[in-house]
Amino acid sequence: MKTKIGIKEADRAAVAEALSKLLADESVLYTKTRNAHWNVEGPDFHSVHIYFEELYNQQAELVDEVAERIRQLGHYAPASLKSFLELTHLTELSAKGNTSLGFIAELVQDHDSIIEFIRGNITDFSEKYNDEGTADFVTGLMEKHEKIAWMLRSHLK
Repeated sequence: MKTKIGIKEADRAAVAEALSKLLADESVLYTKTRNAHWNVEGPDFHSVHIYFEELYNQQAELVDEVAERIRQLGHYAPASLKSFLELTHLTELSAKGNTSLGFIAELVQDHDSIIEFIRGNITDFSEKYNDEGTADFVTGLMEKHEKIAWMLRSHLK
């Protein structure tokens, strides 16, 4: 059955394409957070290991929400590692070592990158593509990333 939600097919396709890039970013960030959880070392290992687990569980929910938003628009969500790596704005490589501060600094950069990507698309979603639902959805998502980035950034002071 066709998706008839008051948004033209071409507009839904454009929004789904942008959300697919966001989904790739969210998925790569999930994997990087999982890596931090598994591989962190140092005197603060236990507390940071637990904190990274909380973060990757939260990140898994964000991944699912973005994929489901794409489906709500009548499109299929990319779901392969290859497609994520082709679509993402993030790098999958970790370059800052296995310390908590190294992982945290890298995760802050990735959250900030996602925040900027979302902020750059909100107006287009609502004004160009007439999709207030997605604009509202990504605004809430951006606010979640802003809070996570703030908390991570606080570790670096």
